Amino acid sequence: MSKTFVLAPDSFKESMSANQACEAMSLGILKVFPDAKIIHVPMADGGEGTVDAVLFACEAKKVELEVMGPRAELRVHAYFALLDHGETAVIEMALASGIELLALSQRDPFYTTSYGVGELIIAALDHGAKRIIIGLGGSVTNDAGIGMAQALGARFYNKNGEELALGALALSQLERIDLTNLDARLCDREIVIASDVSNPLTGPNGASFVYGPQKGATVDQVQYLDQCLTHVATCIQKQLNVNYQDIAGAGAAGGLGYGLMVFAGARMASGVETMMNLVNLRQYLNGADYVFTGEGAIDRQTLEGKTPYGVMQLAKQFNVPVIACAGRVGDGIEELYAAGFSSIFSIVSECCTLEQACLNGAKNLQQCCESIARILHLLEPR
Repeated sequence: MSKTFVLAPDSFKESMSANQACEAMSLGILKVFPDAKIIHVPMADGGEGTVDAVLFACEAKKVELEVMGPRAELRVHAYFALLDHGETAVIEMALASGIELLALSQRDPFYTTSYGVGELIIAALDHGAKRIIIGLGGSVTNDAGIGMAQALGARFYNKNGEELALGALALSQLERIDLTNLDARLCDREIVIASDVSNPLTGPNGASFVYGPQKGATVDQVQYLDQCLTHVATCIQKQLNVNYQDIAGAGAAGGLGYGLMVFAGARMASGVETMMNLVNLRQYLNGADYVFTGEGAIDRQTLEGKTPYGVMQLAKQFNVPVIACAGRVGDGIEELYAAGFSSIFSIVSECCTLEQACLNGAKNLQQCCESIARILHLLEPR
């Protein structure tokens, strides 16, 4: 009797997309179970690959356009998905303001902007979307979503009545906010933030201190960036009478979560749960024999809403064993097993550099899944 394998990995950052991970897993499994039924359900949690996962799994239209990139002088090719007969749009902020869009030497959160995300939102509104789901993750920005709001028509002025420049450096000059020209369509649209980040906007656990260094900020710059975001939140509280800076997820994507709540009336939602519902993962789990999932790194943080954890939690409802693969397996594995994972494997079989591991990711994942499949085959009743 043939076995059914559901493959639901996230992307392996800088190595494989979720689609490519599915392909590698499938090749390994089919070497051992040539008659297996393999179901590909590439996943994401709001970060890189979110729109691609929706386009793969759903009857969706791909809408392509050019928007401002993470730096004002850069234009990038971006796209979003339209589904539910155009009622729902799925946007991925990383396609407009993502860290992978800039070379290491170009990354500077003083000057990077979320303006392109606002342009994506406008395009979704222009296409008639009533609900817009925005995946946050993989950002190279730290501007509290002010750039996004500027694209949507909000105006921000300094004490001399001059409009603020794009980027976080100018935020310390904020004196006055004018929402007169903010896109009125936002008032009767449902805006959903899909994110696995629970950080507040400011403070030691906020956007700047936790994520600023990976975006190019020095120690001194991190402190200044946090002061800028604190100043923005203070101005917004005084002038708009809203206080969202301490809400879990406000610090997602350099504070874009905060900006979306303030200027677009967005609500927070679990990124992986939102994605599992969109791609209807549940329908594939009923009757499955095994679920394979994974991403670049698996450790204690996986329990904080990462894709493998969400997939495992849903698969538990159907009593389907879940096997996870990762490029790096870190601390906290005992906690992951206690939570319900059946087994966890590192796909790296020898000492190598990170660059080599990323380059050989698909090959290593295929070999790992073949080895796992051989163990499963040995356990099959004779």
